[in-house]
Amino acid sequence: MTDGNLGVSLTFLVYILLMLGIGYVAYRRTSNLSDYILGGRSLGPLPSALSAGASDMSGWLLLGLPGYAYAAGYEAIWIAVGLLAGTWLNWLFVAKRLRTYSLAAGDSLTLPSFFENRFHDTSRILRVVSAFFILLFFLFYTSSGLVAGGKLFETVFGLNYSTAVIVGTLAVVSYTFFGGFLAVAWTDVIQGLLMFAALLLVPIMAIQADGGWGATQAAMELKNPEFLNALTSSDGSAISLIAILSLLGWGLGYFGQPHILARFKAIRSEADIPMARRIAVIWSGMGLLGALLVGFAAIGYFETPLEDGERAFMLLVDALFHPVIAGILLAAILAAVMSTADSQLLVSSSALAEDFYKALFRREASQGELVWVGRFAVMGIAIIACILAFNPDSKVLELVSYAWAGFGAAFGPALILSLYWKRMTRAGAVAGIIVGGATVVIWGNLSGGILDLYEIIPGFILATISIVVVSLAGAEPPREVQESFDRAMGS
Repeated sequence: MTDGNLGVSLTFLVYILLMLGIGYVAYRRTSNLSDYILGGRSLGPLPSALSAGASDMSGWLLLGLPGYAYAAGYEAIWIAVGLLAGTWLNWLFVAKRLRTYSLAAGDSLTLPSFFENRFHDTSRILRVVSAFFILLFFLFYTSSGLVAGGKLFETVFGLNYSTAVIVGTLAVVSYTFFGGFLAVAWTDVIQGLLMFAALLLVPIMAIQADGGWGATQAAMELKNPEFLNALTSSDGSAISLIAILSLLGWGLGYFGQPHILARFKAIRSEADIPMARRIAVIWSGMGLLGALLVGFAAIGYFETPLEDGERAFMLLVDALFHPVIAGILLAAILAAVMSTADSQLLVSSSALAEDFYKALFRREASQGELVWVGRFAVMGIAIIACILAFNPDSKVLELVSYAWAGFGAAFGPALILSLYWKRMTRAGAVAGIIVGGATVVIWGNLSGGILDLYEIIPGFILATISIVVVSLAGAEPPREVQESFDRAMGS
């Protein structure tokens, strides 16, 4: 994009200044830790839905998933089906109960504090174990977004990759540091709409440039007939049951993602949830479809195979649009990166401020002190994630898949059962979180046969079994714990 660098640069500058302006306004409205972490539970259905979607569908939606679709063809449809189903089920079965119970359980601001209050855990072990896994897996998740940002700035401006990663990190940290959750949620609305528009416009223009959908399919078939078969891999071999389950298994991850679950707790009212669910499912469905079509269109559009399929969106934009329009569309990648990385940084910082600093060291810490601890935690975590992102060979989808599995297995079963089963015990919750998280770490480093199954599935299953077995093997929860469950659930 040599001739259009000025137009693209100005577009990016305007976009970043707009995000910083929103961060400043949110800073003026942030006075305590509840404001900083959950925005005072004031989100309506539109911002809560778009914020949940945008914080979920990070740079991997515009880079990782199109890259996978470019390399695998219709096989990539399976992962989109699993993700869309997971989005719908999470809003259907978790959103309302978590919004209700997190408020009833001592106005729990974070997922670790919810588990602690849900089981009346005075030992702090649940809070600390949960916060540990949040920090562990978010370092990888956040670094995936910074890798996406690095690829963006490297491709658009020709910057050195490491320099590009640092620039992207500074852009995200700046408004998250000051504005907290309100800045993140408000910017997510803009970023979600921008991502939605880009994922509709780019594949439509690319397919038209190919000569229509029929021509795109013909080009895909010419390059590799297996691209048009969702039941075969690109090498012509049949997709195994393990592979299909692994792709569909991505949907399990939604139940344990702290940055998505935070949106459920921040919704203004339970009455807003059905509308928010509809908006979220439509947004996610259209976004996933657009990402797949970007990858398919790139197969037909580019005669020379791409060295890095994850750059398909950027290269299509460069080839098809005027520099100013291209700058706006490429800002969608920056939006995707920022909308997720900011949420992850915020959840991680809240884990350090609320679940480590206050819980273990300064129980009498003031609200203002905790807000500033959270802000400096954002900087510290961002620096570590930035260092992890410095490897230019990193793949966005690989980093996301590992962190996604870790959260889904560690927290998904524990959260679902804690919202629906009052017989669940504190020991069961601890066992489930540890077994789920550890299974992902161990399984992810093994291969061969059944070990090729995506680690979220065995992690989710073993965590669920651990919770049930340990809970039933021990004494029933104290009466006050069961009574608080009944009150919160209205039973």
